[in-house]
Amino acid sequence: MKFLRGMLDKVEPMFLEGGKLERLYPLYEAADTFLYTPPDRAKGLTHVRDGLDLKRTMIFVVLSLLPCIYMALWNTGYQANFQIANGAQPMADWHETIFKMTGLSHDPSSWISNVVLGAIFFLPVYIVTMTVGGTIELIFSIVRKHEINEGFLVTGMLFPLILPPTIPLWQVAAGIGFGVLVGKEVFGGTGKNFLNPALTARAFLYFSYATDLTGDKIWSAVSPDGFSGATTLGVVASAPAGTTMEQAMAQVDGHGITWNQAFLGVMQGSMGETSVLACLLGAAFLIATGIGSWRIMLGCVIGAMGLSGVFHLVSDDVLYGMAPWWHLVVGGFAFGTVFMATDPVSAAMTRTGKWIYGILIGVVTILIRGVSPAFPEGIMLAILFGNVMAPLIDYFVLQANINRRKARYAT
Repeated sequence: MKFLRGMLDKVEPMFLEGGKLERLYPLYEAADTFLYTPPDRAKGLTHVRDGLDLKRTMIFVVLSLLPCIYMALWNTGYQANFQIANGAQPMADWHETIFKMTGLSHDPSSWISNVVLGAIFFLPVYIVTMTVGGTIELIFSIVRKHEINEGFLVTGMLFPLILPPTIPLWQVAAGIGFGVLVGKEVFGGTGKNFLNPALTARAFLYFSYATDLTGDKIWSAVSPDGFSGATTLGVVASAPAGTTMEQAMAQVDGHGITWNQAFLGVMQGSMGETSVLACLLGAAFLIATGIGSWRIMLGCVIGAMGLSGVFHLVSDDVLYGMAPWWHLVVGGFAFGTVFMATDPVSAAMTRTGKWIYGILIGVVTILIRGVSPAFPEGIMLAILFGNVMAPLIDYFVLQANINRRKARYAT
């Protein structure tokens, strides 16, 4: 570590004012502060000191995503290996080349085989995301002459986790480019964006390439000629009238799933969204470290459970009347509630506002799922709607507090 510190100190003058690489100082500063604690510290009695800075906050969020990242690797590989073992054709020849080089076989009971195949799908998406998004961040940092913000570490990890495994890489590049540019940088960068950048990128792809992201075949990690399967909500939304929930679930992934399987995440879907258990582990970590708001998470659950419970009582429709406990384990509700809705920049800031904001997202999610079969997921649009409403929610909460204080101390 001393050698690395010495190398950084040696090249630092080249990046300082007057150096040959002065304009690339944000790149040097990003590497330096990522590896080491920033040397500049506030001094004096007027400053509040805290060991949790932006870099550590973002790193903690990435750590909370580790269970979901693991499921993205294992479950994606498992789904592909399961279908290949049952006669489907592999998605690409180079996948098979890697398997032959490593001596692995398409055995769904093999943990290492599942993880390796899942990584073959996940890593290219992640690399493209970080390369394109990171380059845009660097360009804006150079133009604005400020450091590269660590917020992109989280955006760059969240975005691949909410994508299907077989998405074309050019769409990944287009999506993250739009999300970073329009969702964040045009408003001033990290801390000034009112929309979640990762969800903005996902929404751009969803509406620009709807046939690619909402069709059956892209969700399968094997050749479409051998197998194609929609997400769980996609199967339910397309079920014929009169279909029961049990009958719809029997069609998922071609072999059916149980509630327990849905809770664990052993089913088709976006790479990192399928496991509620993984999301709960991440939620526990975020709440314990004080980074994620439990009020927003609980508000989302209350809103979703409340409205879906009402719909379940008044309707026999398989999607409109879906039982509340199924809403919690299918689609990306758990992932969105834990990691997207709680974004500290785009979420509500006041304590009461967080409850309202969370409940609003939960209610809108169920409304979209039940009323609009064309958008069976719901949570993505609900969170973006909540992002737009968050400033207004905080404004009215603050005004209500001000009015109460005026009335209390009026003379």
